[in-house]
Amino acid sequence: MNIRNIIKDNELQSLFTEGNFGIEKEGLRTDPSDQLAMTDHPHVLGSRLYHPYLLTDFSEAQPETVTPVQPSLKLTFNWLEALHDVLHRSMNPDEYLWPNSMPNLLPDEEDIPIVRYNDPDAISYRQHLADSYGKKKQTISGIHFNFSFSEDFIEAIFQNQTTHQTKTELQNELYTKLSGNFLKYEWLLLYLFGASPYADSGFYDSKSGRLLKKPTDYVRSLRNSSFGYHNHDEVIVDYDSAESYVRDIENFVETGHLSEEREFYGNARLRGKGDSLREMLESGVQYVEFRSFDLNPLDRLGISYEQGRFYHLFFLYMVWVENKATREEILQGQEKMLNTADENPYQVSAYQKEGLKILAGMLDMVNDLSLNDEFEELIKKAQEKFHHPEETLSARVADKIEKQGYLAFNRQLGLKFKEYSTERPYVLNGFADMELSTQLLMYDAIELGVEVKVVDRADHFLKLSHENVVEYVRNGNMTSKDTTISHFIMENKTVTKKILAEAGYHVPGGGEYHSIKEALKHYANYQNQPIVVKPKSTNYGIGISVFKKFPDKASYKEALEIAFQEDDTVLVEEYVAGTEYRFFVLDDEVGAVLLRVPANVIGDGESTIDELIDQKNDDPLRGADHRAPMAYIEKGAIETLMLKEQNLSFESIPEKGQTVYLRENSNISTGGDSIDFTNEMDESYNAIAVGIAKALEVKVTGIDLIIPDYKTPSTEENPGYSCIEANFNPAMNMHAYVTKGKGRRLTKGILKMLFPDLVQQQKQQLQQTNK
Repeated sequence: MNIRNIIKDNELQSLFTEGNFGIEKEGLRTDPSDQLAMTDHPHVLGSRLYHPYLLTDFSEAQPETVTPVQPSLKLTFNWLEALHDVLHRSMNPDEYLWPNSMPNLLPDEEDIPIVRYNDPDAISYRQHLADSYGKKKQTISGIHFNFSFSEDFIEAIFQNQTTHQTKTELQNELYTKLSGNFLKYEWLLLYLFGASPYADSGFYDSKSGRLLKKPTDYVRSLRNSSFGYHNHDEVIVDYDSAESYVRDIENFVETGHLSEEREFYGNARLRGKGDSLREMLESGVQYVEFRSFDLNPLDRLGISYEQGRFYHLFFLYMVWVENKATREEILQGQEKMLNTADENPYQVSAYQKEGLKILAGMLDMVNDLSLNDEFEELIKKAQEKFHHPEETLSARVADKIEKQGYLAFNRQLGLKFKEYSTERPYVLNGFADMELSTQLLMYDAIELGVEVKVVDRADHFLKLSHENVVEYVRNGNMTSKDTTISHFIMENKTVTKKILAEAGYHVPGGGEYHSIKEALKHYANYQNQPIVVKPKSTNYGIGISVFKKFPDKASYKEALEIAFQEDDTVLVEEYVAGTEYRFFVLDDEVGAVLLRVPANVIGDGESTIDELIDQKNDDPLRGADHRAPMAYIEKGAIETLMLKEQNLSFESIPEKGQTVYLRENSNISTGGDSIDFTNEMDESYNAIAVGIAKALEVKVTGIDLIIPDYKTPSTEENPGYSCIEANFNPAMNMHAYVTKGKGRRLTKGILKMLFPDLVQQQKQQLQQTNK
């Protein structure tokens, strides 16, 4: 079967470059003195018995980050970023992740902690590894890169060939060819991206490898050298077919060279469905796990996106080449791998000529397939490095170690990478383009151990699942627990008012108008009273104008024009005196109460209002499109009108200490400030908010109450409130990060509502830890 001809003759170039990708990354938690952390795996993370993403490898201090399989490399890196954020923020504040494949300062061999959790089989297996290979070698960390071709590509190849009778046969042949050729040529990747040239001297006090003494100078990759973690020399597996691969591993288990199948640590592992290799023969090889990649300490993820793209291109070429590696060629490749690992990183490769020939072949493939210029640029960079070994990753790392020292170099980068993940705790890197409440929910779900799938990124639509429970969530809090009609009710402010009034709740009076002309006719109806002009069916305070003094007709008309830009129906309501509070009702309880101060600036006696707005908007907690806890203060028509009512303009210079309001409505989404009032609010108003939610038959809502005195309880004789709005999809980010007071992580409440048993289990785990 000549796969390159099939691809070209049937124009399968695009399908050929598709695939499924996954990355597993190991690392070491490190204490402030650069030593292996002796603390437990972070208890805020869901149990490792079921967590899909954040596990531990050999040691309790060796977290393993596992991305879900994704249909593009870009999405895989999005997930790797997000998981890094969750892991970094869950760790002890004074710990960081060691960025190098070779370990930090290790204790004596017997003091290196094996994983500590309720899985006797996992502990027993790791104890066997410790006895067989030594604990220190187990602390070497790296990247595992999982890859498969798309189902569509495999189907297309199958339909256009005659060699294989079944698709399973084709898959097995495709992936054994990929694996065998990878093992033949992987030394090239090690030359380019090896990144472990040095280890602390304490590492060598362990069971020795092939070398009898530690290197006297830098090498390309200690992790891939004889000092690295490999199976014993006699474990050699045949990649000629899936059957021979499985047969050899089963034989090594039977003879005791391997304790079980998973102990085979070849640099290319065939993976299938089910727990045993025998099952893989029935269902076919599903993907290949490539295991020889050093951590890139210069990249905060341990692997750069550019590296990932080169690896992908290399995998394609391993299938594109005409021949499949023989057993002898694989053994020769492994010898070249060891020799390359032992080379000085500043030295020209002993296999330079062969390396350049491989890269030329990759370039020919790129041209044959008419792939984009970026792939060509990747290859040209690699060719340059074969002529200039000082530009390879290992040489660059060695330069840094030589200048800074091994410990200082890794500490500086580890702390820098942790700071990146923690400096903006409201952002989930990798998914920062999604609205903030969704980011917060994703973070909390990942932390808890819930599987997350982004169903529609642009619409902020998630699928959350754990065991047999599946829930869909939109915009962070729109769930199956609420009906569609409840959202329509809250969206329609007239309907909301009527339902609440019939249920006995206090709402402001007013009128509903369908044109500016109609509303102007009723201008006199509101003579000499404060009013609010707002669209009938908008959210987030958009299009609202508030007049605490009755406006002149021109201002009234301008407010109508603003409101009609957002909806074809406008409400004019009586303005209710008092302070507006947002009650976030979640599953029949008030999760948070927020006092929202309208958008404002405070004068310094020198700056214009325009300049003061710019200064306040520089706050990192402010942003646009619900991507930050607070919104930018705008300089639009409503703000202009508000300043006009105060005889001010954007060019006015307020006195020092003078507060100037840019809005009457206090929405955070229109630039307001946030003050948590959950503990201060009288309980009677919480009961009213919950009652309003029940009247609307909704589990998640934001209830806006005007309350003159929050300390005076509401009674039947003196209600003390007016409900001006009920909001579907209320923003949760403004409660999580507040200008003043305690932040409330309401997304955790959403998860408790959707997965009550799992949340209770996690709560018990934390309680047990704190005893």
